[in-house]
Amino acid sequence: MDRAPGLSVRLKLTLSYAGFVMLAGALLLAAVWVFLNRVPHPGLIIEPDYRLAVVRTFAPTAVAVMGFLLVFGLAGGWILAGRMLDPLTRITDAARMATHGSLAHRIRLPGRMDEFRELADTFDAMLARLEAHVDEQRRFAANASHELRTPLAISKTLLDVARTDPNHDTGEIIDRLHVVNTRAIDLTEALLLLSRADRRSFTREHVDLSLMAEEATETLLPLAEKHGVTIETSGDFTPTSGSPALLLQLTTNLVHNAIVHNLPEQGTVWVSTGVRPGAVVLTVENTGEILTPQLASTLTEPFQRGTERIRTDHAGVGLGLAIVKTITHAHDGTLTLTPRAVGGIRITLELPATSPHTAG
Repeated sequence: MDRAPGLSVRLKLTLSYAGFVMLAGALLLAAVWVFLNRVPHPGLIIEPDYRLAVVRTFAPTAVAVMGFLLVFGLAGGWILAGRMLDPLTRITDAARMATHGSLAHRIRLPGRMDEFRELADTFDAMLARLEAHVDEQRRFAANASHELRTPLAISKTLLDVARTDPNHDTGEIIDRLHVVNTRAIDLTEALLLLSRADRRSFTREHVDLSLMAEEATETLLPLAEKHGVTIETSGDFTPTSGSPALLLQLTTNLVHNAIVHNLPEQGTVWVSTGVRPGAVVLTVENTGEILTPQLASTLTEPFQRGTERIRTDHAGVGLGLAIVKTITHAHDGTLTLTPRAVGGIRITLELPATSPHTAG
């Protein structure tokens, strides 16, 4: 927005300080003048031209005093305003650098806590979050580009084979193209779901998280049987609010992840829901490989699959837990990943509880 140039804040404060000093001086001189003219003094002989003599004696002194106060107020006000506004100048410089793309700079204002230091610390925290978000988005864009490029490259290779080798089995090529195309569609839909959840562009409704867990478990039961995994469920009525579609997707992703990243055989998945003060809890726990806390903390990053970036028939597109994390944040919840000492992982989701009679 274009604005007309105006006086700087430092100059305004300087004039304010000088004006206050001048006003205080004028009031003091006025009080002295009244005192000299109105208050009787013992032994003082009042002559007819006394007032004129007082004016002639008092006026030059008053003018000199007011001149001194003006200079002192301007000089002192300029110095004091500069010292007071120095933190604001540093904050402005940091904001200007941030607008030009430099998010690594921090103000780190020294001294004890006051309004300016609180503002500087808040601004530093905002810059840190913004820098982390931008870095995350850059990594996500790079990974998404790589993931989308792979099925396209495979499709191009298969089509080149079909064109250059007419004797090649056409049915096999079509089947492989179908698999690759399905993967590309799944990845695109996952990216769209991430974007939708991140924008919070959904209507909140009344949701029972235990029903979401039950539906997700029933849907994925055939997959669990295929992989030799047993699912055990338990829980209570867990009322919350949010998007039923997104929360069902979240629960499905958690159970799906627990099934496919499990023991080669005789694995187990535990799905439970419960209520804590002010919150509802969904816990999904599974057997599997032993994980370190460092590895567990990275599993919600996009395109992270288990202990490494793997590609199997059940690995998905690498956005399962990333979608869970995004949906959780969009519903003002918390997500905790804790490795189990005997192998596998425990994922705990907490969402704000609502009254079952409250409208969403």
